[in-house]
Amino acid sequence: MPRTIPPRITPISELLNGEYTDDLKAAYPDVQPPHYPTGMFLLCQLRVPKRKHGTIILADETRDAEKFRVQVALVRAMGPSAFKRRDNGADWPERAWCQPGDFVRVPIYGGDRVAVPYGKGDDEALFITIKDVDVTGIIIGDPLNVKSVI
Repeated sequence: MPRTIPPRITPISELLNGEYTDDLKAAYPDVQPPHYPTGMFLLCQLRVPKRKHGTIILADETRDAEKFRVQVALVRAMGPSAFKRRDNGADWPERAWCQPGDFVRVPIYGGDRVAVPYGKGDDEALFITIKDVDVTGIIIGDPLNVKSVI
């Protein structure tokens, strides 16, 4: 049986075009995701925790805790059944809630989270795979201004 080749995942620089600012590059590095989503799943990239807050360098424990609290994500790819009826594959009446290149809110718990090393040192890009129904909202405005509160 021939091996299935997943579709190409569009780089962030292409998804966001001229809106991929230096601040967004720092928060969402253009790293190739480790997998392509199947079925009804979305592959999203989570914001990378900051190393500094002003002039204060954050401790590794603080950055690790923030890594798991991030709820703002960039949709990178969608499985072929995302936002489709499960019984017959027809589009949902309200259509897809989001598409690759949109910033969305994702649950703080759940999903499959993975880290992919990049750059130097301990830099990691963070990804989450969630069900299409787990998107809790679409970010309006600057995604870097949205903070999770616990």
